[in-house]
Amino acid sequence: MEQLKILVVDDEARMRKLVKDFLSVKGFTVLEASNGEEAVDLFFEQKDITLIILDVMMPKMDGWETCRTIRKYSQVPIIMLTARSEERDELQGFNLGVDEYISKPFSPKILVARVEAILRRSNAVSSDLIEIGGIRIDKAAHQVTIDGQNIDLSYKEFELLTYFVENQGIALSREKILNNVWNYDYFGDARTIDTHVKKLRSKMGEKGDYIRTIWGMGYKFEVTE
Repeated sequence: MEQLKILVVDDEARMRKLVKDFLSVKGFTVLEASNGEEAVDLFFEQKDITLIILDVMMPKMDGWETCRTIRKYSQVPIIMLTARSEERDELQGFNLGVDEYISKPFSPKILVARVEAILRRSNAVSSDLIEIGGIRIDKAAHQVTIDGQNIDLSYKEFELLTYFVENQGIALSREKILNNVWNYDYFGDARTIDTHVKKLRSKMGEKGDYIRTIWGMGYKFEVTE
């Protein structure tokens, strides 16, 4: 993997070191900032930061304000960390353009997996073959097998399943799914997603249960075995 730069922003030095150690092992270059002001200065100074891991509660400038400031100029992927897990915080994060939302305490290995998933989505890291829970997706061949059996999916069903799998464990709003699978120029009804999910679940058989409905928000792909 090329040395992609990740900015870790947290006022706790111990937390920054923990995240840095796990990311460094995976070959990432990790930059650190202890507050929002420092993070903004570093981001605009470096210019080639690939992803930001951003704590919410910080002195000088909190995570929300930091995110707001950076979003005025950049769509760099942002993972928000918080000690709280209230739904309104998560929705606020999505409204500000946060790509991912992780509550403390968290597993560093899970955080690294989320980082890699986001970078795959943004094409910073590419992977043509994905395997999870008996599902095998070959992106190059545009082919899906479940427990060794070929599954006949439409183009959008394939894109939707790939998006779910690459974002396993993440609650995805319908808007976010539309933006990423149907692209930003799509102005149709969000119920389009529900229709495609229903067909996709049906074709996946028992594995369709991996796609969980998050009521009032969207969906989450989670392997339960």
